[in-house]
Amino acid sequence: MSIDDKVQALRQEIRAFFAKNLPPEFARKTLAGDKLTKEEHKQWHALLREKGWHVPLWPKEHGGPGWGPMERFIWEEESGMAGAPRLNHVSQDLLGPVLIEFGTPEQKAELLPRILSSEDWWCQGFSEPQAGSDLANLQMRAVRDGDDYIVTGTKLWTSYAHVANKIFCLVRTSTDGPKQAGISFLLIDMEQPGVTVSPIYTLGGMLSVNEVQIDEVRVPVTNLVGREGGAWDITKFLLGNERLMGAWIGVNMAFARQVRERLEQVGPDGRKRSENAVLAQRVAEVETDLVALRYTTYRVLADELSGKAPGPEVSVIKVRGGEIMQNLTELLMEMAEAEGMVHPLTMPHDGLPVVPFELEHMAQQFFDKRKLTIYGGSSEIQRNIIARRLLNV
Repeated sequence: MSIDDKVQALRQEIRAFFAKNLPPEFARKTLAGDKLTKEEHKQWHALLREKGWHVPLWPKEHGGPGWGPMERFIWEEESGMAGAPRLNHVSQDLLGPVLIEFGTPEQKAELLPRILSSEDWWCQGFSEPQAGSDLANLQMRAVRDGDDYIVTGTKLWTSYAHVANKIFCLVRTSTDGPKQAGISFLLIDMEQPGVTVSPIYTLGGMLSVNEVQIDEVRVPVTNLVGREGGAWDITKFLLGNERLMGAWIGVNMAFARQVRERLEQVGPDGRKRSENAVLAQRVAEVETDLVALRYTTYRVLADELSGKAPGPEVSVIKVRGGEIMQNLTELLMEMAEAEGMVHPLTMPHDGLPVVPFELEHMAQQFFDKRKLTIYGGSSEIQRNIIARRLLNV
């Protein structure tokens, strides 16, 4: 069987699995931009675990399917298009591969099974009030005291900290030498005195990010991942994985499908929206951009298949993936007309629908996607990386 045949066979297998096992309500909520509960995520995790697809980035020896870059990308595409809920992404897609690559045997034996079982939900403690995209400026201190570190500081914009019981943090263990050389990667239990989580509601009215304050919390030295002061290499490894997924190809394709469907519908003036030449051109432009992004991502994947680690090219993918999703949600918002202006926070609470479900969260989703060119390394930072490392400017 050729590579193309294997790829198509996997696509069909994934689609058939979703058709049979993905609860329609989960898909409907995901595609409409509604938030699933933690219990709903656990339910979907359990269904995937029966198939062996609950940790798609992990190798077989650690409980994953053993997929390569191409299979993982197909999984991301098909999941996004089907409206499959994104699992405990921080634990499974970010920390899991870091532990497999850099963790001690003891850390792997203790922590990986708890992620596999969905017993532990991790959040990512990178950004701080004065250190967002510029992580080298982080100030959270971890001072060695015998067999412990005493950790003090604040993390900001911490996604899903309100439902997590663990956090992995970049902490400053030294102020000597270059800023990057004094940063370490530390695992912290959030269910202890001294850890305070304060919710932050985003522009779309969603609760997904938080402030996490850590005040003189003792953390065992055994919770250090890698060597002390060696977090920069771990961070580049982690962010490389994160930004490659930042293309959101499958999710963008699902949005593009919704945009195209909306374009072909009759608007309030009694005419098909596609008869509006300017609007039709804007839709065609963003669809073209998405095709180009998809092929660019495939080129990065081809490099990975040849043995190259993700490089600065993922910054291009991250920038364009966020911009395209913003453009798509903007088009959806415009084509929803007055119905799209209804916001869940302003709707009556009698349980009666005011607009069709697919439009109920339109405004919320439009506002929420404004963050895509800020988090995970702002577009300005990514363009600097592109200029320095790809264009040699």
